[in-house]
Amino acid sequence: MSSGQANVETAVTHDLTSRSGQLTEHTTPHESYQIINRIKQLLKFLGPAFVVSVAYIDPGNFATNISGGSKFNYNLLWVILWSNLMAIFLQTISAKLGIATGKNLPAMCARVFSRKTNWFLWVVAELAAMATDLAEFLGGALGLFLLLKIPLVYAGMLTGVFTFIITSLEKYGQRVIEAVIASLVAVICTAYGIELFLAKPNWPAVGVHMILPSLPNSEAVLVATGMLGATVMPHVIYLHSQLVQCRRTPDTDEQKLEHFRLECTDIMLAMNIVFLVNAAMVVVSAAVFHTKGIQVVTIQQAHRSLAPLLGSLSAGAFGIALLASGLSSSAVGTLAGQTIMNGFVGLRIPLFIRRFITMFPAMVIIGLGINPMKALVISQVILSFALPAAIIPLMLMTSRRDIMGALVNKPLTNIVGWIITAIIVVLNVILLYLTFSGNI
Repeated sequence: MSSGQANVETAVTHDLTSRSGQLTEHTTPHESYQIINRIKQLLKFLGPAFVVSVAYIDPGNFATNISGGSKFNYNLLWVILWSNLMAIFLQTISAKLGIATGKNLPAMCARVFSRKTNWFLWVVAELAAMATDLAEFLGGALGLFLLLKIPLVYAGMLTGVFTFIITSLEKYGQRVIEAVIASLVAVICTAYGIELFLAKPNWPAVGVHMILPSLPNSEAVLVATGMLGATVMPHVIYLHSQLVQCRRTPDTDEQKLEHFRLECTDIMLAMNIVFLVNAAMVVVSAAVFHTKGIQVVTIQQAHRSLAPLLGSLSAGAFGIALLASGLSSSAVGTLAGQTIMNGFVGLRIPLFIRRFITMFPAMVIIGLGINPMKALVISQVILSFALPAAIIPLMLMTSRRDIMGALVNKPLTNIVGWIITAIIVVLNVILLYLTFSGNI
C-alpha cells in the first residue's frame, strides 16, 4: 500500500477545516488563488453522496425513528450514530470500487463471478430495488395524502408520475438529478429544523444518550435493530459505484487517489447531514410524544398528533418532509434499479422499461389498496435477504489488488469491513426471524 493512500484516508475528515483555516489575513494572493481553485475543484465533485444519502432518510427511517423516540425517549440516539458510521464506511468502499475500476459493482460482479452466480445476484438485487421502491412510494403517497387529502390510490399514482419526471431529467446529465435530489434533501433538513425549534428538546439528555449505549428492555432491542435495518440498504451500495463514474479521471493512480479523497469529503458532508436529520427525528419524537406519554405506531398518527401538540406549522413541516423523502428516495431507488438491471447479466432493456419495471410492483400494491403495513413487512424480508448479496461481493473485490490497484483495501480496512458486514448480517437475520415469528 502506498503512503499516498494512507495520507488520503487519514486526511479526509480534516479536508474542509484545513482549507478554511488557510484563508487568513497572512495568505498571499497566489496562495488565495490556489485555495479558491481547490475549493472549486471540490465543489465539482460534490453530488453522488448526496444522491445516495437520500436512502438513509427515507420513509422507513421516519417510521423507525419516530417509533424509537416516542417509546424510549432519547435512549436510542446512539444507534443513529453507529448506523451512520457503518453507512459512511460502506458508501466509501462502494465509491472506491467505482473510482478504481471504472465500473459499477454489478458490472464488476459480472466480470469476477460465474454467470450462474450473477443471475442469482441479479435476481436478489432486482427484488431489493423493487422492495425499496415499494417503501419509498408508500412514503411519497402518504405525504401527498397527509398534505392534500388525496386518496392513497391517486397519491400513489402521482408519486409514480413525479418519480418518473425526476429520473427522466437524467437525459440532461447526472448533475441535474443531483441538484434536484439535493434540493429535496434541503427541504427535509429545513422541515426538521423547524420541528426541532418548536419541540424544545432536553439538549443535555440528547448529548448523553448520543454517546452512551442504552437498551432499556427487549422491545428496545427490536426497535434498535429496525433502526439499523432502515438505515443500511443494499440498493445504494450498488448505485454509489455508478454515480462516481461521470467524474472519474482514469489516467493515473494519483488522479484516482485525488478523486477518492474528494469523494470521501462528499460522503462525509452528505452522510453527516443525514445523521443530523435522523437524530432530529428521534429527538423531536422523544420531546413531543414521549413526554406526553404517546407511543406512535404509524406515520399518520405522528402527523395527527403534531398539530394539537405543536401547532399546524409543525404538522405541515412533517408532511412536507415526508413527501420530499418519498419522492427523492423513490427516484434514487429507480436509478439503482437501472444500474442493477444492466450490470449483472447485461440485459439491454430500454431505459423507459427499466424504470417502469422497478416502479411497477409499488404502483400495483398501492393501486390494489393492499395494507401498507403488510407491504412494508414483505419489503423488509426481501431487504434482509438482499443485503449480504451486496456487501460480501463488495468486500471481496475491494480486497484484491489485481482489481483495485493503488486503492486496494488496507488490512485494517478489511478487518473493519468484515466486522461491520457480520454485524449487519446478524441484525438483519434477527429482523427476519422476528418478522416470521410475528413479533414485528
